Order: sequence, then C-alpha cells, then structure tokens
Amino acid sequence: METALLVVAILTLTGFAILAIDMATGARFVLLVDHATRPSGEELAVYPRVSVIVPARNEEQHLATAMRSILTLDYPDLEVIAIDDRSDDGTGKILDELAAANPRLRAVHVTELPQGWIGKNYALYCGAQEAEGELLLFTDADVYFEPTVLARAISCVQEGELDHLTIAADVHTRSLLLEMFVVAFMVSFFGYFRPWRMGDPNSSVAVGIGAFNLVRKQAYFAAGGHRSIAMRPDDDLRLALLLRDHGSKQGFGVAGGMVSVEWYPDLRAAFHGLEKNSLAAVNFKPWMLLGGAPVQMLTMCWPFVALLITSGPVLWLNAAIVILLLVGQMVLLQGGSLRWWSAVLLPVAVPLLIFAYLRAMFLTYVRGGIGWRGTFYSLKELR
Repeated sequence: METALLVVAILTLTGFAILAIDMATGARFVLLVDHATRPSGEELAVYPRVSVIVPARNEEQHLATAMRSILTLDYPDLEVIAIDDRSDDGTGKILDELAAANPRLRAVHVTELPQGWIGKNYALYCGAQEAEGELLLFTDADVYFEPTVLARAISCVQEGELDHLTIAADVHTRSLLLEMFVVAFMVSFFGYFRPWRMGDPNSSVAVGIGAFNLVRKQAYFAAGGHRSIAMRPDDDLRLALLLRDHGSKQGFGVAGGMVSVEWYPDLRAAFHGLEKNSLAAVNFKPWMLLGGAPVQMLTMCWPFVALLITSGPVLWLNAAIVILLLVGQMVLLQGGSLRWWSAVLLPVAVPLLIFAYLRAMFLTYVRGGIGWRGTFYSLKELR
C-alpha cells in the first residue's frame, strides 16, 4: 500500500511540476491588460470602431446596471448592439428605454429561433451582422467593465496585431461555499486548457471566455462566425478554436478586476448552469468526464488528506504537491476578488465539482439533450 501511495505521489508531483514550469514559461505570452497604457486622445481618434454585442434573455435583474457599465466605456468610436433573445420578462423594455436615452445603443429583438440554431449563438450572429465596427466584442448581459479596459484591450490588439483577444473575468461570489467551488472550477479549467499558451506561436492552444471575446470582424466572418458553431453550447470556446483553425492570431489576457461577473448566485444555480456545457466542453466524450473524476480526486483532494494520515516520504511529497497547488492558485487569482487560500478547501470543493460534471452528463443522457435559455436541444442536434 505504501509503495502505491509513493508512486501516486511521485506521479502527481511530477505532473504538477511540469504544469508549473509550463505556466511559468508561458506567462510571457499573457497580456496584462490592466497594465497596458491607456491610449491618448490622439491615438484613440484613429483606433478602429468597436461594436459591443450583448445577447440577453430574461436578464432584467442585472441588465440595466451591466449595460450602463458598457455604455460608460471610455472609447470614442463605440456602438453597442443588445439583442433581446425571445425574453418573456422586462428585458426588451429595459433595452428599448436605454436605447432611447443613449444613441450609442441599438436594441435588436429576436422573436423566433430558426431551426438548427442555439438561441444565444443566433443572437450573437444577428448582432454581428448588424455591427458596423471593425472589431466585435462579444460579451454577456451580466458583465461589468471598468471604463478604460476596452481602450487598453484595443491597445494590446493593435500592438500585437491580434485577430482575437479573450480576457479572464474576475468572478464575484456571495458565499465561501460558492467561492471554493469556483476556485476548484478554475484550477480544473486552467489546468486543462492552459490559456497562458494561447499567444505562443508554437502552441495550438485556443481559449475563449464569454465575458470578453474581442474579434476582428473580417476574421470572424472569414471563419463562418457563429453560423459555423450554431449548435454548440460552449460557443465561447468553440469560437476560439474556429478562429485558430482559420489562421487567426490570438491572445489571452488578464485585467486585474477590470472585467467582472457574478458567475452564479449560489451553488444550486452553478449546478444547473453547468448542465448545458459540461459534456460539450469535452466534445461529447463522456469517458473524459468519467476518467477525469478519479484523476482529480487523486491529484487535488488526496494530497491534503495525505498530510493528516501518512508519514515519511509520502507525507513530504504530498506536502510539496499542496504547496504547488496553493502557489499556483495564488498566481492564477492575483488581482481578483477570489481568495487564493480558498484552495485549501479543494478536498471539499473538488468532489462538488465532480458531482456537478457527472450530474450534468447523467441528466443530458437521461433527458436526451439540454435545456438552455428556454429551449430544448437534443443530443442528436448538438453532436
């Protein structure tokens, strides 16, 4: 038994060490948008027009505040296109009132969903077709922006001659339980997708984050836009892969809280939200979720438990693993509102995350598909 535990510890430590080296060497490709110099008025005067595209379905709770944060972005040549995606609450009325008061905002109302489309993807595609900007910023109706972040992001795009820039949003939570769940999700997400390699010309990594996906319109339509991923619930990730496959130059950035969102209000909502894309994120390969569950338990939960019940080399190797996990999380979360030390609660949070993934997979197969934004999509359509 001790030999087996020793082997597991060595393999886990080796894996995390390789990941840590990869993160450290890839850090030079991460764009520090919050540190980018805000362009002067003269520079902004010649910067390209930007169209911010915001799909909204039944978002009346956060919509007005989020839209005002977009409309106060300190970028002169800006238009905002908000798409009311078949809402049955006050979303459409709020958008019309805001549009009447601000000439930079246009409200578009989608009343019917064509066959072969997921609602959000169709809304985004409609917005892109309406857009006049050279650059398209796809975002969500519950995201908040610091006024200078867009100008700083455009500066990074112009300097790097990028076709696509995605920025990791700062996630706000209402409880410690939800916070540790989000931290576990981020450890899993970053470890799996390795977004710090996105700007590496020798890497094939491509990541998209729905809160901030900035794309050149020419590159977007050349790749087919959301029409090419019409039935993908993981639209942000698939858009990044689509652009990569069509030769777009891409970058990943962090903004130190300048882009923020409340991911979900509580753990129950997080479980429900992950139903739509957990299986899609692994390209509808259930064995990846089933196989990933014990791997996550062994690598992110067991080392903490091992500190309490093992001794000798096994103890010290697992102590090194825990230190790597905590330091890595400290690096990932710096500048944001999530507290790095909540990674100490991974032994509790990771099982919850695994349960959420496996629950989503089970329900998808039992129901024969997913329900999202008021519409049911069958597995046959999604695959």
